[in-house]
Amino acid sequence: MMPAARESLLDAAYTALARRPWSAVRMVDVASAAGVSRQTLYNEFGSKEGLARALVRREADGYLAGVERALATHSDARDRLTATAEWTTSTARENALVRAMLTGCWSERLPSPTLSAVPSSSAVPAQRRADGPLPAPGDFVAIVRDRAVAVLSKPGAVKSDTADLARSCELVVRLALSCVAAPPGQGGVADLVRSALPRQTV
Repeated sequence: MMPAARESLLDAAYTALARRPWSAVRMVDVASAAGVSRQTLYNEFGSKEGLARALVRREADGYLAGVERALATHSDARDRLTATAEWTTSTARENALVRAMLTGCWSERLPSPTLSAVPSSSAVPAQRRADGPLPAPGDFVAIVRDRAVAVLSKPGAVKSDTADLARSCELVVRLALSCVAAPPGQGGVADLVRSALPRQTV
């Protein structure tokens, strides 16, 4: 099956989930919305649980790709971390699956696949990846922190500087997550990040 068809099926599942609880989303409706047979859908994802895992995996990948873009957008380290925090809060506000992944709070409306890997007999490489472990909130903190450190580390930086940078990056990620759970007032996440980061640490 073409990757584009897989994306169409995931788009159809995401759209269906926006309209009704996952328990009420029917595989036949997802297939129909994507313009493929139900058998094609089962061949690609194996089951409704497989479809849920693939959807969660795609939204996680999309969030992390946005983190990479935010870190690459500016030259100033503080601006890069601010952009990363803003991306985290805005994406979580707009995408219920990303919000659930980042906070660990899965509502009854959403699919809630187990985060540990499941046995996979799929011949589809993308589905085998989706059947692997899915990131928990703590995993996202570590992934985003480590990506930020990798981008912001100065060549030849001494170990203590890198440790300080890692702490600052983790603080920003955790601040962003707190803003997901309890949205900030005027000035938003950017003001919080800027006030929390001492100039000399980044």
